[in-house]
Amino acid sequence: MGVDFESVTEATSGAIGGLVSTTILYPLDTCKTKYQAEVHAGDRQKYRHLSDVLREAISTRQIGSLYQGLGTKNLQSFISQFIYFYSYSYFKRFYLKRSRNKYMGTKANLVVAAAAGACTAVITQPLDTASARMQTSAFGKSKGLWQTLTEGSWKEAFDGLGVSLLLTSNPAIQYTVFEQLKQRLLMRQKRSRNDSVTAESSPIVISAFAAFLLGALSKTMATVLTYPAIRCKVMIQAAEPDKDDRLIMNGENRDKPPRHIIDALRIIWKNEGALGFYKGVHAQILKTVLSAALLLMIKEKTSRSTWVVMVGLRSYILAAKQKIKQA
Repeated sequence: MGVDFESVTEATSGAIGGLVSTTILYPLDTCKTKYQAEVHAGDRQKYRHLSDVLREAISTRQIGSLYQGLGTKNLQSFISQFIYFYSYSYFKRFYLKRSRNKYMGTKANLVVAAAAGACTAVITQPLDTASARMQTSAFGKSKGLWQTLTEGSWKEAFDGLGVSLLLTSNPAIQYTVFEQLKQRLLMRQKRSRNDSVTAESSPIVISAFAAFLLGALSKTMATVLTYPAIRCKVMIQAAEPDKDDRLIMNGENRDKPPRHIIDALRIIWKNEGALGFYKGVHAQILKTVLSAALLLMIKEKTSRSTWVVMVGLRSYILAAKQKIKQA
């Protein structure tokens, strides 16, 4: 069969982890995105703190709007995580087969993770842009997915693709750190189990708590290093004509929302100064660290069950094909 079942297993367990973590943390993600998208100087800021977004939702009785765009976000999350983990697993196996190495080094891991991230960004960018615009819409006034995608040109649906490709370094850093720390932990566990009679009775896996901690640490490092680009991406994707007063700077670029990273950087510098490049970084770290840690924890714990299901499915397909040939 031409299907790489090991890659499909990795992709499926990763997609399930992404779906669950996205749903649990979505209200925080909405607050974070609206807070990041606003660019104002001094007293003209609407959201001075992340909690101001939540306070607005409560005061306007729009708590449910914290979930606006959840369906689109879940769709984007499931597809992107599946594509990422499938690509990562496929490229990893391809590299190990060609190089005849047992493990990937740090440099090879970075290249493989970046390639997987690039594939994911190109395919899922329209959904990512639509999700950002739905989240940053006024509470209770979010448009549907199709209307959001078709209100502009398809070129606009790919706004922020350049930044997204730049940000492939984020998961590349994250999963490289995670994999390297995980391998060290597994090697330590393997050495401790070599003295046990049942050392070969079952595969060695890290605990859910260990996966959570390694995921949190790896994502924190990646987020801090790439945050200015992350904020620029949110600004570019959230920019719409009816939001110009919130997203653009005064002067020569008036009525021109940011469409490129250079525009976004200029707007941040003029209105907020150097510290503006890290506005909301605490919220980003809180959300992404929790999300990544939950995702990797769920992935590690569902990978074995997913593998059993995939093996059963493969056996069923092979048996069905055999019966067709005999008929």
